Amino acid sequence: MTFRTTARTRATAASALVASSLLLVPLAGTAAAQPAPATATAAHGAPRTGAFDATALEKALAEVPDGDVSAALVRVGGKGSWAGTAGVRDLRTGAPALPHARFRAGSTTKVVTAALVLQLVAEKRVDLDAPVTRYLPGLLPPSFTKPPTVRHLLTYTSGLRPGASLGSTTEEMYAHRFETLTPEQVVAASVARGPAHDPGERQEYGNIHYTVLGMLIEKVTGDRYAHQAAVRVFRPLGMRHTGFPYGPDPRVHGPHHRAYADIGGRTTDVTEWNMSDRWAAGDMISTTADLERLVFGLFGGEVVPRPLLDQMLTVPRIEGATYGMALERYVIGGREIWGKTGSRPGYHTVLAATRDLSRTVVYSVNAKSAREDGFPLVRRFALPAFES
Repeated sequence: MTFRTTARTRATAASALVASSLLLVPLAGTAAAQPAPATATAAHGAPRTGAFDATALEKALAEVPDGDVSAALVRVGGKGSWAGTAGVRDLRTGAPALPHARFRAGSTTKVVTAALVLQLVAEKRVDLDAPVTRYLPGLLPPSFTKPPTVRHLLTYTSGLRPGASLGSTTEEMYAHRFETLTPEQVVAASVARGPAHDPGERQEYGNIHYTVLGMLIEKVTGDRYAHQAAVRVFRPLGMRHTGFPYGPDPRVHGPHHRAYADIGGRTTDVTEWNMSDRWAAGDMISTTADLERLVFGLFGGEVVPRPLLDQMLTVPRIEGATYGMALERYVIGGREIWGKTGSRPGYHTVLAATRDLSRTVVYSVNAKSAREDGFPLVRRFALPAFES
């Protein structure tokens, strides 16, 4: 496929990430190195004081690396803060993991996209209950007799079907990892199939809703999505190491860990991968410190006005619904938690918090199982912070 230059792809991150310019030097030689012993270090205050006991997380980190997880970065904030790093950044060399490593943050990108839309709502440039066709005329064919609203897209209730993809499994996608699907191609394939159900009828999580929202942001602002994310969210919050790859660039620039997946029964390096088709739904690159800034900024009312934050953290009254706008609601140990996971081949990410910010968790885990059932990783590296 050829890469089309559009307002979107001209720089899905022209300010490339508000990114670090440090490039990694290719590894010399081919000799394999044994993984270094796992290490876990505490930071940001005493880990065993206040309302947080880090024992379970320390134990989880002490087991890294293992047959699945090669590296783990965990940050806990709120009443009692702590940070831990364990594993290796490269299985060939056994070099230790980096606490400031950059990583593919996957669908946590949706939190930023939702925040951008809600800022436009606050500016009265977008109406939550207006049909999306008000802002993207011609988007939907006549089969959509009931166009979804902006709110429907934000809450995964639009009725849009999944868009075009390069495979449904990591192994299928791996063969096409340097090919490009533009957001326009993804959306065109979705709408051509007609609606799956009427808007608001049920909640079905998927990237397609947020791909359309990325297009809406660009249309309303007349600017690149990546630049809007930078000037409206990343820069104000001091997220200096967060942004988006430049179009189809498959690399993670700056300090990062190698990512691995099981391809054909073999542990395979999947770090270099063109993720541009995920775009506003899942193409962000970040660090755990930056995602922690996002959590505190968002829940602290610095990103979205509080009345709209209240709507963001409201689950639609639909049977089986668990998501508000971007974020999902959980109840853990009697606590209401709002969180978002992100998974890309070799990378699993979590950001989560109580509404009052008494407890926050952000992690990045390099795991071969990242795109499978992520709950075992969440159970291991996030839930202990909310259960203590």
